[in-house]
Amino acid sequence: MELHVTHVGSGTPRVAFLHGLLGRGKNWATVAKGLSDRWPALLYDLPNHGRSPWTEDLAYPAQADAVAADLRARGLVDGSLVLVGHSMGGKVAMALALRHPELLRGLVVVDIAPDHSESGYGFRRYVDALRGVDLDALERRTDADAQLASAVTAPATRAFLLQNLHRDGGRWRWLPNLDLIRDQIAEISAWPSDLGEPWDGPTLWLRGGDSDYVRDEHLDPMRALFPRARLVTIKNAAHWVHADQPDAVTQTLAMFLAGLDADDPEVSR
Repeated sequence: MELHVTHVGSGTPRVAFLHGLLGRGKNWATVAKGLSDRWPALLYDLPNHGRSPWTEDLAYPAQADAVAADLRARGLVDGSLVLVGHSMGGKVAMALALRHPELLRGLVVVDIAPDHSESGYGFRRYVDALRGVDLDALERRTDADAQLASAVTAPATRAFLLQNLHRDGGRWRWLPNLDLIRDQIAEISAWPSDLGEPWDGPTLWLRGGDSDYVRDEHLDPMRALFPRARLVTIKNAAHWVHADQPDAVTQTLAMFLAGLDADDPEVSR
């Protein structure tokens, strides 16, 4: 399976970004561009999202293995890559670090914990709202926005969801595999066990100061799997930390990446 990837910057990629549920790789474009002079990046569309293929399985081992296979196909096998994942993508990133530790130099997990995620924190409602849109009745994107307004009242959230609406040959369609996501929302919310031995590489944990996805009781489970995890709270940010505070996230990632370079200057090239 060849995943859809956007390259940001020139040269060998040193960072790869994984988006959250109902997202796309381009959600990380602003942050990636801010880092790209020193750290070229890959922005992944995960399976069943964006322009990547649809599958029959959203389990985290399967998603992690798909990303790992894609990295290997691109020749990124020397352990010099830092993987950044948000929400669902953060769980994929954690699973990849545990199942394919040799591929990574560093790990950044954004606003998610290795724990059950409370049945998707309302994402089931968002999926149902998207599935309820009458695509045949749409003439323009604003028609879909109007249809969603009663179910999804926040304009910013509707804008995030509507990035998934694509016009193809005169017809509108959703890019994500909404039926599969709806059927497997419990699996997406869960955290599997027995993914592998703890990963002792450098790990940065970012959480939004206004989010409850990563709570203090999650710190021990995090550090049991990732003993070198360091937690940073981004103020005035909710769950979509990189959208709410892109400058703070970019600066924090730059400090983390620069620290890795300082510890291993041979990787910086």
